[in-house]
Amino acid sequence: MENFEVKPIKNETEYKESFKKLNEVWAAKPNTKEGDTLELLLLVIEKYETEHYPMPQLDPIEAIKYKMEENNLTQKDLIKYFGTKSRVSEVLNRKKPLTLKMIKTLHQNFGIPASTLLAN
Repeated sequence: MENFEVKPIKNETEYKESFKKLNEVWAAKPNTKEGDTLELLLLVIEKYETEHYPMPQLDPIEAIKYKMEENNLTQKDLIKYFGTKSRVSEVLNRKKPLTLKMIKTLHQNFGIPASTLLAN
């Protein structure tokens, strides 16, 4: 392994160089010099990406629909969480807001972050 100093990424060129090095050490074993380099690269790359490529806040209804698709659920399957078929439809069609009870239930049963469900 060539001598590569892991340091904070300050620009796009350094980001690309760090990513190239990440690919070189990807299969490194833990507790080795290469493994340490891998861990550090992951940290500085993640920090740079968080600062320069922020993820938009996920829409709560889109998050619910995603979980429905992921779990092969229909609107009928959500009745036990929302109360009635019409309430499921109203919420998914944005005619009624999520209640705190719905948010808590969806968070507990589907692992959707509460912050996502509370957005908007």
